Amino acid sequence: MIIKTKIVLIAALLVTMTAANPGLAAGDPAAGAELGYSCLGCHGIDGYRNAYPSYRVPKLGGQKAAYLVIAITGYREGKRAHPTMGAQASSLTDQQIEDVAAYLASLGGDTVAAGGAPAPSIDQTATCIACHGQSGISLSPTWPTLAGQHEDYLEHALNQYRDGTRTDTVMAPLASMLTDADVEILARYYSRLDGLETTEVD
Repeated sequence: MIIKTKIVLIAALLVTMTAANPGLAAGDPAAGAELGYSCLGCHGIDGYRNAYPSYRVPKLGGQKAAYLVIAITGYREGKRAHPTMGAQASSLTDQQIEDVAAYLASLGGDTVAAGGAPAPSIDQTATCIACHGQSGISLSPTWPTLAGQHEDYLEHALNQYRDGTRTDTVMAPLASMLTDADVEILARYYSRLDGLETTEVD
Protein backbone atom coordinates (compact mmCIF):
# COMPACT_ATOMS: atom_id res chain seq x y z
CA MET A 1 0.00 0.00 0.00
CA ILE A 2 1.31 3.44 -0.93
CA ILE A 3 0.72 6.22 1.61
CA LYS A 4 -0.16 9.53 -0.02
CA THR A 5 -0.47 12.72 2.01
CA LYS A 6 -1.05 16.19 0.63
CA ILE A 7 1.99 18.43 0.91
CA VAL A 8 0.05 21.22 2.60
CA LEU A 9 -1.01 18.91 5.42
CA ILE A 10 2.54 17.67 5.91
CA ALA A 11 3.84 21.23 6.03
CA ALA A 12 1.27 22.18 8.66
CA LEU A 13 2.16 19.10 10.68
CA LEU A 14 5.87 19.91 10.59
CA VAL A 15 5.25 23.44 11.79
CA THR A 16 3.11 22.16 14.67
CA MET A 17 5.64 19.54 15.73
CA THR A 18 8.56 21.93 15.58
CA ALA A 19 6.72 24.51 17.67
CA ALA A 20 5.69 21.91 20.23
CA ASN A 21 9.20 20.54 20.73
CA PRO A 22 12.33 22.48 21.65
CA GLY A 23 15.49 21.87 19.70
CA LEU A 24 18.48 20.19 21.24
CA ALA A 25 18.39 18.62 24.68
CA ALA A 26 20.14 20.73 27.33
CA GLY A 27 21.90 17.82 28.97
CA ASP A 28 25.33 17.33 30.51
CA PRO A 29 27.19 14.47 28.74
CA ALA A 30 29.57 14.00 31.67
CA ALA A 31 26.74 13.55 34.14
CA GLY A 32 24.94 11.37 31.63
CA ALA A 33 27.96 9.07 31.30
CA GLU A 34 27.60 7.98 34.92
CA LEU A 35 23.95 7.06 34.40
CA GLY A 36 24.03 6.00 30.77
CA TYR A 37 27.17 3.90 30.55
CA SER A 38 25.12 0.79 31.38
CA CYS A 39 23.05 1.45 28.24
CA LEU A 40 26.02 0.29 26.20
CA GLY A 41 25.69 -3.15 27.78
CA CYS A 42 23.02 -3.72 25.12
CA HIS A 43 23.23 -0.84 22.66
CA GLY A 44 27.03 -0.95 22.52
CA ILE A 45 27.25 -4.56 21.33
CA ASP A 46 26.97 -4.98 17.58
CA GLY A 47 24.02 -7.22 16.75
CA TYR A 48 22.87 -7.65 20.37
CA ARG A 49 19.35 -9.07 20.38
CA ASN A 50 16.29 -8.51 22.51
CA ALA A 51 15.24 -11.87 23.95
CA TYR A 52 11.51 -11.82 23.17
CA PRO A 53 10.33 -10.84 20.74
CA SER A 54 13.67 -11.35 19.05
CA TYR A 55 15.12 -8.34 17.25
CA ARG A 56 18.40 -6.45 17.34
CA VAL A 57 18.40 -3.56 19.79
CA PRO A 58 18.53 -0.18 18.03
CA LYS A 59 21.72 1.57 17.07
CA LEU A 60 22.11 4.89 18.88
CA GLY A 61 25.28 6.30 17.33
CA GLY A 62 24.11 9.31 15.34
CA GLN A 63 20.70 9.80 16.94
CA LYS A 64 20.20 13.35 18.18
CA ALA A 65 19.87 14.11 21.87
CA ALA A 66 16.45 15.75 21.60
CA TYR A 67 14.95 12.65 19.99
CA LEU A 68 16.56 10.38 22.59
CA VAL A 69 14.92 12.51 25.30
CA ILE A 70 11.54 11.89 23.66
CA ALA A 71 12.22 8.15 23.38
CA ILE A 72 13.43 7.65 26.96
CA THR A 73 10.59 9.77 28.33
CA GLY A 74 8.18 7.62 26.32
CA TYR A 75 9.43 4.50 28.10
CA ARG A 76 9.18 6.24 31.47
CA GLU A 77 5.59 7.33 30.81
CA GLY A 78 4.43 4.06 29.28
CA LYS A 79 3.98 5.39 25.76
CA ARG A 80 6.53 2.81 24.67
CA ALA A 81 6.36 -0.74 25.99
CA HIS A 82 9.54 -2.63 26.91
CA PRO A 83 10.14 -4.22 30.35
CA THR A 84 13.84 -3.42 30.59
CA MET A 85 13.66 0.05 29.11
CA GLY A 86 10.61 0.90 31.21
CA ALA A 87 12.39 -0.20 34.37
CA GLN A 88 15.56 1.71 33.49
CA ALA A 89 13.67 4.91 32.66
CA SER A 90 11.12 4.78 35.47
CA SER A 91 13.41 6.30 38.10
CA LEU A 92 15.00 8.97 35.90
CA THR A 93 14.18 12.63 36.40
CA ASP A 94 13.71 14.97 33.46
CA GLN A 95 17.23 16.34 33.94
CA GLN A 96 18.74 12.87 34.16
CA ILE A 97 17.04 11.92 30.91
CA GLU A 98 18.48 15.05 29.30
CA ASP A 99 21.94 14.09 30.59
CA VAL A 100 21.76 10.47 29.42
CA ALA A 101 20.52 11.59 26.02
CA ALA A 102 23.36 14.10 25.69
CA TYR A 103 25.89 11.40 26.57
CA LEU A 104 24.52 8.85 24.11
CA ALA A 105 24.28 11.48 21.38
CA SER A 106 27.96 12.29 21.85
CA LEU A 107 29.01 8.76 20.85
CA GLY A 108 29.72 8.07 17.18
CA GLY A 109 27.54 9.46 14.44
CA ASP A 110 30.14 10.60 11.88
CA THR A 111 28.10 9.26 8.95
CA VAL A 112 24.92 10.99 10.11
CA ALA A 113 26.79 14.22 10.80
CA ALA A 114 28.08 14.12 7.23
CA GLY A 115 24.53 13.91 5.92
CA GLY A 116 24.43 10.30 4.83
CA ALA A 117 24.39 9.31 1.18
CA PRO A 118 21.96 10.02 -1.68
CA ALA A 119 19.13 7.50 -1.71
CA PRO A 120 16.72 6.52 -4.47
CA SER A 121 13.06 7.24 -3.86
CA ILE A 122 10.51 4.46 -3.55
CA ASP A 123 6.75 4.85 -3.37
CA GLN A 124 6.48 3.73 0.26
CA THR A 125 8.73 6.57 1.49
CA ALA A 126 6.64 9.37 -0.07
CA THR A 127 5.36 10.46 3.34
CA CYS A 128 8.34 9.32 5.43
CA ILE A 129 10.80 11.73 3.83
CA ALA A 130 8.88 14.77 5.11
CA CYS A 131 10.27 14.11 8.58
CA HIS A 132 12.97 11.48 8.18
CA GLY A 133 14.68 12.99 5.14
CA GLN A 134 15.38 11.83 1.60
CA SER A 135 18.49 9.96 2.78
CA GLY A 136 16.93 8.73 6.03
CA ILE A 137 18.68 11.44 8.05
CA SER A 138 16.10 13.28 10.15
CA LEU A 139 15.27 16.89 9.29
CA SER A 140 14.74 17.91 12.93
CA PRO A 141 16.56 17.01 16.16
CA THR A 142 13.26 15.75 17.58
CA TRP A 143 12.69 13.16 14.84
CA PRO A 144 14.66 9.91 14.57
CA THR A 145 17.17 9.16 11.88
CA LEU A 146 16.27 5.85 10.23
CA ALA A 147 19.21 5.35 7.87
CA GLY A 148 21.32 2.38 8.89
CA GLN A 149 19.00 1.21 11.66
CA HIS A 150 18.59 -2.56 12.04
CA GLU A 151 15.93 -3.93 9.69
CA ASP A 152 14.27 -6.13 12.30
CA TYR A 153 14.14 -3.29 14.83
CA LEU A 154 12.47 -0.99 12.30
CA GLU A 155 9.87 -3.69 11.61
CA HIS A 156 9.29 -4.08 15.34
CA ALA A 157 8.88 -0.33 15.91
CA LEU A 158 6.50 0.14 12.98
CA ASN A 159 4.39 -2.81 14.10
CA GLN A 160 4.19 -1.36 17.62
CA TYR A 161 2.77 1.84 16.15
CA ARG A 162 0.35 -0.23 14.11
CA ASP A 163 -0.99 -2.24 17.06
CA GLY A 164 -0.99 0.63 19.56
CA THR A 165 1.77 -0.75 21.79
CA ARG A 166 3.74 2.39 21.01
CA THR A 167 1.78 5.62 20.85
CA ASP A 168 2.49 8.81 18.95
CA THR A 169 0.04 11.33 17.52
CA VAL A 170 1.86 11.39 14.18
CA MET A 171 3.27 7.90 13.71
CA ALA A 172 0.28 5.90 14.95
CA PRO A 173 -2.20 7.05 12.29
CA LEU A 174 0.41 6.83 9.53
CA ALA A 175 1.54 3.35 10.54
CA SER A 176 -2.06 2.15 10.80
CA MET A 177 -2.30 2.48 7.02
CA LEU A 178 0.71 0.25 6.38
CA THR A 179 0.38 -3.35 5.25
CA ASP A 180 2.77 -6.10 6.32
CA ALA A 181 4.44 -5.79 2.94
CA ASP A 182 4.86 -2.01 3.39
CA VAL A 183 6.55 -2.55 6.75
CA GLU A 184 8.99 -5.06 5.27
CA ILE A 185 9.83 -2.79 2.34
CA LEU A 186 10.37 0.30 4.50
CA ALA A 187 12.49 -1.53 7.07
CA ARG A 188 14.67 -3.10 4.39
CA TYR A 189 15.04 0.22 2.54
CA TYR A 190 16.14 2.32 5.51
CA SER A 191 18.36 -0.36 7.02
CA ARG A 192 20.48 -0.42 3.85
CA LEU A 193 21.21 3.31 3.84
CA ASP A 194 24.39 4.78 5.36
CA GLY A 195 23.68 6.29 8.75
CA LEU A 196 23.39 5.11 12.34
CA GLU A 197 26.19 3.26 14.06
CA THR A 198 26.54 0.88 17.00
CA THR A 199 27.95 2.84 19.94
CA GLU A 200 30.64 0.37 20.87
CA VAL A 201 32.39 0.59 24.24
CA ASP A 202 36.02 1.68 23.99
